[in-house]
Amino acid sequence: MNAHLEALAPNLVWRHFRTLCNTPRPSGHEAALVATLEAWADAQGLTHDRDAFGNLRLRKPASPGCEQAPGVVLQGHLDMVAQANADKDHDFTRDPIGTYIKEGWLHADGTTLGADNGLGVAAILAVLEDPALTHGPLEALFTLEEETSMGGALNLADNWLEGSLLLNLDSEDRGQVYIGCAGGADVVVDAQLPSAELHEDEQVVSLSLTGLKGGHSGMDIHKPLGNANRLLVRVLRALEIFDARLIRYQGGTLRNAIPREAFAQVALPSDDVEAALATVASLEGTLKAELGSGDSGLTLTAERITPPSGTEPLTRDTSAMLLATLHAAPCGVERMSADVPGVVETSNNLGVLSLEAGRFHLCALVRSLHDSATDAMADRFQALFGLMGARVKVENGYPGWAPNPESELLATFKQRHTELLGREPEVKVIHAGLECGILGSKYPHLDMISFGPLIRGAHSPDERVELDSVGEFWDMLRALIEQLATPR
Repeated sequence: MNAHLEALAPNLVWRHFRTLCNTPRPSGHEAALVATLEAWADAQGLTHDRDAFGNLRLRKPASPGCEQAPGVVLQGHLDMVAQANADKDHDFTRDPIGTYIKEGWLHADGTTLGADNGLGVAAILAVLEDPALTHGPLEALFTLEEETSMGGALNLADNWLEGSLLLNLDSEDRGQVYIGCAGGADVVVDAQLPSAELHEDEQVVSLSLTGLKGGHSGMDIHKPLGNANRLLVRVLRALEIFDARLIRYQGGTLRNAIPREAFAQVALPSDDVEAALATVASLEGTLKAELGSGDSGLTLTAERITPPSGTEPLTRDTSAMLLATLHAAPCGVERMSADVPGVVETSNNLGVLSLEAGRFHLCALVRSLHDSATDAMADRFQALFGLMGARVKVENGYPGWAPNPESELLATFKQRHTELLGREPEVKVIHAGLECGILGSKYPHLDMISFGPLIRGAHSPDERVELDSVGEFWDMLRALIEQLATPR
């Protein structure tokens, strides 16, 4: 599958990306890809090993005469976000990613593409295979479960990596280099809420909010995008005048993806159903007008359904309390950075929300350039949901990456970028959880930068990569590695 990728240039990179597209690799299911890469490494004569968590390292000795050059660690994560459109039947644990080209961009067919971080991984493999490249000692570090928990980086073995320079290839903007990133933490809320039987004079209405673009909960959080959970909770609040009681809810699938869809069921007095349906229809127009062209595809529907036997909505007071708490919860940009113009400092994403048989679950992702602000935002969640008696845990925390504008590696990158491409790169700090912050905390001697090709719509089925930027990215990566092997 995806044979057309091998007709693209640079061929080495696209050939490896084809392997990644054809090998299912959602977070937690990277084992098949790890085995494939180990077999490939054996065929290439490369050494490889894994740490206790399963992170994979491949090593290639320096080119003759470059043995004294500083060791370079090329780093990316093997997993990808698993998101598909509602009308797309796709099993991310079994099915390959289908791709197509349109107007100079590579897209996937109704699913995430996996260019994040598949193209970085493909470029690393191409570097290891390239017979014409002059280089110092190389280590390729492939981490696991980055998209769900940063688990691979958080559990990376100590005293394992040998290099002094690290190139993270998980950025998504052409002509930019990143030297800092936000830290973050998951806020997980759980509660068993009281319910009461469905009354004889109540009917059940099913609500569906779909058609939003979604996106990366860090890099896209400042954009005029709708959050399906935020919006559907607002609709449900509007139905409280009819004494609506919440039965079920499902919105979002990943805490680091802005939710595109959300679904709910409510119990309503039979006499009020028509008025409730009219309210929902009116709200669709209101929400569309508010979102405007930033997220114009919203569709909001409501219909009567026959509930299964034994259906129990929440009690009236509990339903109102839950919706009020969710309505008050932080969502989106909290504060812009005062020191880095145009960069989000602190944000939150209401990523995954569910209610089933009275069991409530929420997973939100808090991010900030300041670890203290991450802690403060997480504490706000603990305080808010604690008022309704829910269990709140803060987990999978990871540190930010403090910028070092005086980095020698950065200076070398800027020099080669200017020489190769005729312009200086933009030096940036990103509001997303690159693994560099965690890796730097474990290996504080590492001098690190992050760069990559132009990717848009990451973490959503709109994900795409600009073809020309991949060639530019590859040329820059090769030039930098060769420069770093040159005696200084």
